[in-house]
Amino acid sequence: MLLKNDLLYYPAQARTIRILWIDSAASVAYTFELGAKGAHPVLAPLATLSADLREQRARLLASDPHAGSGDASALPARHRQVRDRAWAVVQALVADEPAIFQARHRGRMVMEQSALHGVSHPSVYRYLRRYWERGQHKDALLPDYKNSGAPGKTRGSSANVKRGRPRKSGSHPGLNADDGIRRTFHAAVARYSATHAQFSRRGAYRQMIQDFFDARDAELLPTFGQFNYWIGKDAPGASAAA
Repeated sequence: MLLKNDLLYYPAQARTIRILWIDSAASVAYTFELGAKGAHPVLAPLATLSADLREQRARLLASDPHAGSGDASALPARHRQVRDRAWAVVQALVADEPAIFQARHRGRMVMEQSALHGVSHPSVYRYLRRYWERGQHKDALLPDYKNSGAPGKTRGSSANVKRGRPRKSGSHPGLNADDGIRRTFHAAVARYSATHAQFSRRGAYRQMIQDFFDARDAELLPTFGQFNYWIGKDAPGASAAA
């Protein structure tokens, strides 16, 4: 199941799109291409996006490079002021979904906010694109957003050395739970929580394997033990039934 803010990468075109919005009937979505100059929201059938994943024309990215992290209050005051000024301009615009995604409405809406705040049309569009590209949250409007996070430290890993207790059987030493794998764990927890009323660690693990890994390479999959350990260490709030 695709969710708002999911990132789909198309290797043939070397392009990534973000899902901005999905209608209540789960039939259509608005998407936004990352890193494309002058990009605008594009309407797409949800079935087409799902087929792209199923037929491996695209793959779902587990890690969002623009996901909100860190404490924005620790940033320089001038950075927060830039963010707050931009947020004051776009807050009403981005709250009006799906109208803001539709070109025939967006132009009028941008003109109104431009006049209200004394900001040029290009500046309003620049704020909107930054907001859509970087995950649709207020801190996406920080001027140096990509450097705003400060992930916690953990023991490093070497390419051919696996941390932790060796597996009892099997020729492959197993998969290290490096930062990338741990971000996948976090994404799996978020996706499962968004679609299930009651959280299950084993259920989230099974869905993660289905969404983000090739289950045919069993020796190269993270184990449930790794998943269980790291979500307990990194996100203790997800301590529901296994």
